[in-house]
Formats: sequence, C-alpha cells, structure tokens
Amino acid sequence: MPRYKLTIEYDGTGLMGWQRQAHGPSVQEHIEVAIEKFCGEKVELFCAGRTDAGVHALGQVAHIDISRNEEAFTVRQAINFHLQPARIVVVEAEEAAPDFHARFSATRRHYLYRITNRRARPALEEGRVWHIPTALDAPAMLDAAQVLVGHHDFTTFRSSECQAKSPEKTLDFLDVMQQGENVLIYTYARSFFHHQVRNMVGSLVQVGLGKWRKADLETALHARDRKAGGPTAPAQGLYFIKVDYE
Repeated sequence: MPRYKLTIEYDGTGLMGWQRQAHGPSVQEHIEVAIEKFCGEKVELFCAGRTDAGVHALGQVAHIDISRNEEAFTVRQAINFHLQPARIVVVEAEEAAPDFHARFSATRRHYLYRITNRRARPALEEGRVWHIPTALDAPAMLDAAQVLVGHHDFTTFRSSECQAKSPEKTLDFLDVMQQGENVLIYTYARSFFHHQVRNMVGSLVQVGLGKWRKADLETALHARDRKAGGPTAPAQGLYFIKVDYE
C-alpha cells in the first residue's frame, strides 16, 4: 500500500483547527472527505502538528496510505479538485517511504506570527494578522526573546489544558523582525506545547508595549505558572510554515 507525503496550505478562518471535531469543520475532515471522493477509501490523515481554530498553514505536512497506486501528481490534483471551494490546498504530494511518519519523523517545526502595527485596522489582511495600533519596540522584543531560547520548563507559556507529561522543551530559535508596519515573530523547535507560540508572542508584546522589561519576561519564565505569563495572542496571526525531516 503506497504512502504519500502531502504538503498543505490552508486558511484557518472559520475552521475548528486541524483535528476532526464534532461541532464544526476541520482541515483533517475536509481532506479526508476529498480523498474518499477521489479513491473511494476512508483514510486517516496524520499530520506533523495540530493547529488550533483560526490558525493558518503554509507548509503543514501530513501522510496517507491508500490502496491505489497513483502518481503523486494525480493524488495532488484529485484531492485539490474535491477540496473546492474550501480554502485548503495540497501544494505538493510525494511518494514516501513506508516508515515515513508526518509527526514522528519530523525533526523541527517552524512557526511565524504576524502583527500589523499601525493605527488603521487592516482591510486586506483582516483575519490573517494581529492588529496592534500602539507602536511596538521590536528591538526590545528581540532582546527579551532570547531569554526563552534554550532548554526550559515552559509551564508559564503552555496552555493550562496541555496534556504533555513534561513541561520541559528546547526552543531552538526565536526572532523578532520589524518590516515596515509589520512585526514578524519567527521561531522553530523540534516540538511545541499547546498554545506555546501564542503565549510567548503575547508576553513579548507586553515588552514591545513597554509594560514589561526583559527581566519581567525572565521572571515570568522562572515562575513556572501560566498566570505569570502575558495574554495568549489571537490565533489568526499564527502560521505553521514548515516542517524539517532528516
């Protein structure tokens, strides 16, 4: 039975996130239904990392096994045909090794958070950025961000509902860039906790607004208490952009 690796782009607006939900449409459900329409098979789609409701993706990765031996090009085109009009697209399909697993074979996951930092609300980008009308100090945010890089107990920056057994992870990289009226926050690690990126962004914005200093972010980290952290940044500014595999 052939295995296919799918690279997927989607607009998370109006979706309940990646995982199938009983109370609304999800990315997983849309794609699994499209595959069934294409080949008549009910399949389970395995992804590199689940995204929350409203979160977008430029390079989510998933894999499927189907009994039909089709060219990868045909698989991509057929799924995309049946996905219409959902704002979900398989950008690339590739035949994968039998032991490839979208989640467990991944070595690094990359996320981007986008902030529009101007007085006027965004018109074209509404639902795809966090609009903050007050000026942010991006250099101060970048300096403070380095406190979070490395191996830490990230209790302060993970959801109180996170079910991971250990609160420790290693954050490989965290960057803050000012590009005109946009502030971009880019990070990557082997894996992240539930809401970790959005919670880190919310705390960095406190620094950017001048409400926190770098030392306050460090104090919050060492508190190991979600209540010590900043607010959770809105989902619509977050993008799952890439997955690395060996």
